[in-house]
Parts: sequence; C-alpha cells; structure tokens
Amino acid sequence: MEDAYNIGKETEQREFKKSTGELKEGIISICAILNKHQSGELYFGVRNDGTVLGQDINDTTLRTVSQAIRSNIKPPIYPSISEQTYGKRKVVYVKFDGTQKPYLAYNIPRIRIADEDSVMEQPLYEEMLRQRESISYSWESQRSKYKVSDIDKQVFDNYLKRAKKVGRISFEEEDPLSVLTKLDLTDGEWLLNAGAALFVSSGMNELQMAKFASDEKLTFTDIRRFTGSILDLADKAAQYVIDAMDWRVEFGSGLERQEIPEIPVDAIREAVINAFAHRKLESGQSVEIAVYRSFIEIYSPGKFPEGVEPEQFIREIRKPIRRNPLITRTLYYSKDMESFATGLKRIYDACEAAECKVEFYGDDYGFTVRFYRHCGDGWNQGLSANLEKRGTQSGTQDDSQADASEKLIKLIRENSKATRKQMAETLSVSIRTIQRLLKELPNVHYVGSGYSGHWEIDDPEE
Repeated sequence: MEDAYNIGKETEQREFKKSTGELKEGIISICAILNKHQSGELYFGVRNDGTVLGQDINDTTLRTVSQAIRSNIKPPIYPSISEQTYGKRKVVYVKFDGTQKPYLAYNIPRIRIADEDSVMEQPLYEEMLRQRESISYSWESQRSKYKVSDIDKQVFDNYLKRAKKVGRISFEEEDPLSVLTKLDLTDGEWLLNAGAALFVSSGMNELQMAKFASDEKLTFTDIRRFTGSILDLADKAAQYVIDAMDWRVEFGSGLERQEIPEIPVDAIREAVINAFAHRKLESGQSVEIAVYRSFIEIYSPGKFPEGVEPEQFIREIRKPIRRNPLITRTLYYSKDMESFATGLKRIYDACEAAECKVEFYGDDYGFTVRFYRHCGDGWNQGLSANLEKRGTQSGTQDDSQADASEKLIKLIRENSKATRKQMAETLSVSIRTIQRLLKELPNVHYVGSGYSGHWEIDDPEE
C-alpha cells in the first residue's frame, strides 16, 4: 500500500485544493492571501487536512494555471509554479507574492480571515486604494524579477547612442550595468521595475493595435498584439499609425515633391511615447492604438491627475505631474520625450499648425488622444469624393449607435449589477465604448459605490 503523506494544516498564508478542477477557487484564495499578507503558497492535489492526494500533471497543466492566474488577478502577479512529488504522488505548487494590494480576483476584492476567503468590506478596499496611490509609494522604484543581463542589448545601445548624441548623457561608461546604475535604474545586479519596463523584452508592457472599417468597433480589418520593452513598442506603435495614415503630395515652386501626412508625425510620436511613459504600468493593461475611418486614437491606461484638465497643460506652463518619474527622466535624457509637462502642448501646437483637429479626454480607466483625419483645406480639396461618400454613411452610423444604446439599456434592465466589463463582453464592444454610451444616456445612473452598487434607469413619466 502506498504511503500517505500529510504536509500540515492550512493557514492564513497556505491553501490546499484537491485538484486544478478547483482552479477558480484557488485563484480567489491567492487574491485573499495577497490582500492580507502580500505572500503565500497554494497546493493543488492536497486535501484540506493536508493529506496529499496527488493529481495528473501533463505538459500544459502548469501553463494553464499560470495563464489563469495572470488573466483573473488584477493587478497582475508573476507567481512561481512548479511540480512537487511526495512518494509517487504529484502536486502543483504555487508560490506567490505582491505589493499592489488591493488585488481583485474575477473583479471582486477578497481578504483572508483564518483559512476563509471573505469579500472585502468597501471601507477597507478604499483605504487600500488610497495607500496604493499615495505619493510615498512608487511601483517603478521597486526591484523587478529581471537582472541587468536580461535587457535587450540593441534597444539599450540605441538609447545610449541617442542620449550621448543630444548631449544629455556625458559620462564615458557604456556597459549596461554602469549606465543603468548611474540612471538609478538598478538595485545591485537587479533592475528596478522602471529599468525592466524600459529595456527588457517581456510581458511587462503590452501593445494592442487595430484598424476598423468604420467609426465603431464593429468590424476590424487588422488586429495585432505585441509585448516588449517600452522603447521597442513605442517605435512599433508610431510606425503602425504612420503606415495607416493617408499622405498627399504637393509640389513647391521648384517642383520639389513634398509628402504631407494627414496628422503630423511629430504629434503621433509624442502621443505614443507619452502613452507608454505616463501609463499605470502596474495595472497590466495595454496601450491601445485604434485606427478608425474618421479618427485615430491612442489610449493609455491610468487616470489623468485629479484636479486638472488636459486643456490646462495647453494654455499654461504647469508643474509636471509624473506617475513614473524614473521612466520619464530616462526618456528625457535621450530626448525621446521632454520634461516640464509640455507634451500635450506640443501635440496641440503641431496639430494646430497642420490644421488637424485633436482632442484629449480621460475617464476613470485611462487617457485618450484622438486625432481627426483629413482636416484642413488641403485634404478637403483633394479628397472631396471620399468625404462625400463618408457623409452618405452617417445615417447608418447614427442608427448603429442608437441600436447599441437600446441594447445597453435592455442589458441594464435585465442585470442592474452588471459591470462595465460584462456589458462590453455582452455587446461585443470595448469598455471605453460602454463608458461613452453611459455618459450619453442621462437617464442611466449608478447608485451606491464600488462593486456593491447597481444601475438604475429613470423612465420618463407617462
């Protein structure tokens, strides 16, 4: 008879599950433990009393567990997942830690009480949020899981060459450890999160790009997704927009040929690098590029600073409000971006000179720069046929939007506690489209706060 193994009892930092058939419950336990202790361990293949049952483990088991944890815990974590053996019985062992509390599992925050996973009370959740967002806390200055030896050497060499060429880095050293240490991006041989985000090709940064057939996310003609370093992804994003834009040709007095883009290239590059540099990196969300028929949007996750509006940075010189000062300072040295909170003004000025309409707007989730296409007399004269054709389709677009609003109201009537994410998934649109539709429905409002509230519809009196 095979020996029975017992590995002890469950605790506030230790959880047992009989098998990966309880993967969802396991992920909820990880979330609860993180919110209480910031670290813990989870076993799949062990009974509640600590008896090792074992479970089948194949080539995809560990990857499935890793992907499920990454997809369903926010902010994302990067656990260590391995196979352990007790006698002839195998178990899946997950060791995890994180300092970004409050964590949510399947969009609900939970906290560990003894060996139970309880839904977190709203006041505690809000207090944790305040602590996470406090000025004293800096995610980018914490040590990452990457070493200096993990950097993309080509990205690093190109950066250093630019920084020395523009004269903002004057020291002679060129080896990565010396340079990154002087830039305050290391902790010994380890990179800080800021250094890893800038120079390591990893899943720390994500870029999603798509082209759509109309001005709604109904039919896409191209969609792409990349992970990598900030500097590499910023180049990919800018080039994607440049390739997607229309260009017109003008001839000067000397018959020299000029190719003129519908949106200034400098404004595009500025918007892209700002999207990566100022985004909330620890959220795990992507920078998004969306090319529509009539406009192009660049979206960065992370709420715009409280108490100010984008227009204030255009009208007046303001003290910079930087979410990621280490990253923005490093990009300043290479002149990939400037300091002194001038990015929005440079975008606006470049677009105004080119007669290109640009808008800035934000919400609780992120910040968007929208460039309108084919603006100005040059485009109106050269593309009158195309503009006329788009005009004939406006009624169809209006009908589509009205239909989406009706579907959203119907969904809310059926489920008043639906989250924006659930609404987006049900209607097959983006969360930002849901947010826009909700703003345009004055009779729909949210009652209560956080995940405990619900939607109400004020029906007109008969």
